[in-house]
Formats: sequence, structure tokens, C-alpha cells
Amino acid sequence: MFVILREHRADGFEYLELVTALLHRARTNDATAGLWEAADLQWWWRRDQHPDPALQIFWFDDDAPVAAVIFTNWGGRWGCDVISATGDPSTVSEVVWPRALEQIDRLGSGSVEVVAEDDDVTLLEALADAGFEPTGEVGVATWMPAACRPQVSPLADGFVLLARDQTWETQPATPPRAHHMIGRNGDHVAARLAECPLYRADLDLAVYAQNGDVAGYGLFWADPVTGVGLVEPMRTEDAYQGLGLARHVLTSGLDRLAAHGCSTLKVSYIEGNEAARRLYLSAGFSPGSTSRTYRLDRQMPG
Repeated sequence: MFVILREHRADGFEYLELVTALLHRARTNDATAGLWEAADLQWWWRRDQHPDPALQIFWFDDDAPVAAVIFTNWGGRWGCDVISATGDPSTVSEVVWPRALEQIDRLGSGSVEVVAEDDDVTLLEALADAGFEPTGEVGVATWMPAACRPQVSPLADGFVLLARDQTWETQPATPPRAHHMIGRNGDHVAARLAECPLYRADLDLAVYAQNGDVAGYGLFWADPVTGVGLVEPMRTEDAYQGLGLARHVLTSGLDRLAAHGCSTLKVSYIEGNEAARRLYLSAGFSPGSTSRTYRLDRQMPG
């Protein structure tokens, strides 16, 4: 059994620092195993700054985190993530998961969701024993060596690609524009992203139409510790689909990730999203692991 030396609860910026260090350690230990990059949880920071230390438990081996259970408030549901960098299944089954169940009990009524890889036998058995049921949502992680990235595709006439640190060349005196992801992520998205150590404004890309509309966007995360460049999120607005804008954003972002030293590129999609699947596979990404979302709906006694 894996010996746990120390347990610690963290909130706010300490949580963000520790979960980043933990996921860096996990990716350094295995180049492709595990669901999440450090950038994934930094992206989640825009929604939940984890103010309650009771919900984020880390375990330390010497002075570095080696495992954690993390609860993210998605509004109406909780996400529960069990993370281990040990490579030893007993860390999850004997240490982390029992504490996760204790925390779930304390949450009371509501839904709790766990995403588990299809080959994670230990976690899948634990989920079944605890009464979690599959939701039908299947995620596919895809990978590509940065050296194999495609050329940047042309941008359709009448559109311009801008990073957050760029201004309109034709109107350099215009005031700072609102962040292009406010509509889906709230007024504070720019401030929250700026708090994340892996966020770079020059990798936060959006395509604008001539009328000023945001036609599409993509956020690219360059991790200097692991060398992984993550694409999360990508979006083309409905009125501008079918114009090749997503491919231009994607290929431009991948090129910039390589310029920032990333050796490996990663993007995930939900099975059934054919537009995303075609875009990523046609750009050269290869499917890797698959994962499924499991849900536990809890009702308090009446």
C-alpha cells in the first residue's frame, strides 16, 4: 500500500498552485496517462475559485503533492476529480476514494459527476460500488507531435484574427474590447484567466467579422513544465460555421504553441460532436484514451 505522509486542505490560490504542481508531476511521470492537464483545471478556475478548503484535499509525499480529491462547483452539480501521480492503484482505492465518498456525503442532496477513463479499472469499480451510473457522455482525448502540426490555413476574406494582447491595426485607438468569452463564461472571465499562471494573452485567439461580431475563438495553453500544448476551449458561432474559421484558429494556435516550446499537442472532444471530430482528426490529431461521465443523484431523506 502507498504510504501517505501528510494530508492537507487548500483553498483559493493555494489550491490552484497545488493542483497545478500535482498535475505537472502526474504528466511528468507518464507522458499520456491521466485525464487532465494542469491547464484544464486552470481553465475551470473561471467557474470556481474553490473557496472552501474542506472540499480540496491533497496528500503529500515529502514536500510535493502526490494525490488529491477535488470538488468543482459547476452550478447545479458538483464535479469530483480523483487525481493520483503515484501510478499505484491502491492510492486511489485505499486513500483518495474513501475520502471522496466522505465529502460526497457531506454535500447532501444534488448531483455529483465523476469522469473516468475507460481503462481505469480501479476507479470504475469504485464508482459502481458507490452507485454511480453512466450518463452516456463519452470523451475522446487526441494527441499530436508538435512537429507534425499542419500549416496555418488561410482566413476567409472579411475576417481578422486577434489575440487578446493585440489591437485592431486599422483602429489602434479603440478602447480595450470585452473578452470574447463573456457570453458563456461571465463578466469576470478575463480577470479569472489572468490569475492562472499558464494563461497567456497571446494564445487567447478570436476571429472577428467586419461588423465586430466574434465569429469564433480558441484558447491555447502552453505548459513549459510538461511540454504539452492544450487546446481548450474551441468555438465557432452558429452564424459563421462552414467558413473554415475554426481550422484557421486551430492551426494558428497550434503554430503558436510550437513556437512557445510545446513538443506535444492535445485536444479533446465529446463523442457525437462530428464537427469537432472531423476538425481535429483532419488536422492530424490521433485518438488516444476515452472516458465516460458517471453521475450520482442524491436525495436527502424527506
